[in-house]
Amino acid sequence: MADQRIRYGMVGGGEGAFIGEVHRMAARLDGRFELVCGAFSSNETRSLNSGKALGLVEKRCYADFFTMCEIEHSLPEEQRMQCVVIVTPNHTHFGIAATALKHGFHVLSDKPATATLDECRQLAWLLEDNNLLYGLTHTYTGYPMIREARERIAAGQLGSVRKILVEYTQGWLAEKEEDDDNPQAAWRLDPEKAGSSCCMGDIGVHAFNLVEFVSGLAVTELNAELNRIVEERVLDDDGTVLLHFENGAHGTLIASQICVGDENNLRLRIYGDKASLDWQQMEPNTLWIKYNDKPTEMIRTGTAATGPGAAANTRIPPGHPEGYIEAFANLYRTFADEIVAAINGEVIDKTIPGIDDALRGMAFIETTVASSDEGNVWKTMPDNFSNE
Repeated sequence: MADQRIRYGMVGGGEGAFIGEVHRMAARLDGRFELVCGAFSSNETRSLNSGKALGLVEKRCYADFFTMCEIEHSLPEEQRMQCVVIVTPNHTHFGIAATALKHGFHVLSDKPATATLDECRQLAWLLEDNNLLYGLTHTYTGYPMIREARERIAAGQLGSVRKILVEYTQGWLAEKEEDDDNPQAAWRLDPEKAGSSCCMGDIGVHAFNLVEFVSGLAVTELNAELNRIVEERVLDDDGTVLLHFENGAHGTLIASQICVGDENNLRLRIYGDKASLDWQQMEPNTLWIKYNDKPTEMIRTGTAATGPGAAANTRIPPGHPEGYIEAFANLYRTFADEIVAAINGEVIDKTIPGIDDALRGMAFIETTVASSDEGNVWKTMPDNFSNE
């Protein structure tokens, strides 16, 4: 499969955009993708300048994503883009993804998938009508030690899962950054662009996805308290969510962007009746397995102690740090494999988050907001997303 490069177009990610360049670095790492076009900004001049700076010809630097899809669809099959990558604010995700799918292009999107659960349902219905692929870049699922943790739980090494703790704390919104010409802060705290939540929609949903991905357990109900710590904010910048899982386990999810001094502090702890595990994104090459009756084990990326999932997502020998870009690139490489398999009429295991994860994530965001708004009450997580 590795000899086929996927031609992609990017929406967003122009001059001054952080996440767009992260996506492009991840796409380049394995040489599986080729950037052929883009609508990099809602400003036509900025989009053109951004595309030219990336080495694209002027005629494939588009003023808007709809024009991009229309013109690219009209090109010969061997020239047109095959996949659209979405790196724009939340409120634009649905329109871009829906347009791409209607024009026959696969979609790889930043999270959350859409601004509302209803939009996400519509996206799922569109995907039911064709053979196109949809991927969601929950980056942390690409870390080798996260794959190792998932496999060990599935194999029963922890026994029956009883307790799950996940925390994702940052400090970058501890002050009113949105008033200081910080576009990254401004749109995340604007309900017209971010949706119903800032903190839970931005990082809480990552923590939620990681919990379900690693544990293999679905959250069935939750009780949330969302806070607006910095004065005059409309959306949450902090929150705590109590979780109940399908097997009876209990958990707590903490997400906050006002924790002074914290950078990107994502930590996951899962406790079973036989053992527990502990992983931190700031030290991603290490997975701790703990017991009551024998010494704690430290599992390291790239060593013989890891299983096939970790090995397949490990790139360099042990002792050489692998991090965020490599984890991101693992998702891109997997999505390339899925697209090539679809082109060749083959079926492979899909390990990149997809539309089901998108629906679960949007359900989580809306349920936490509803729980908090109604006075911190227990709410059932939606689990039926069919068009019936």
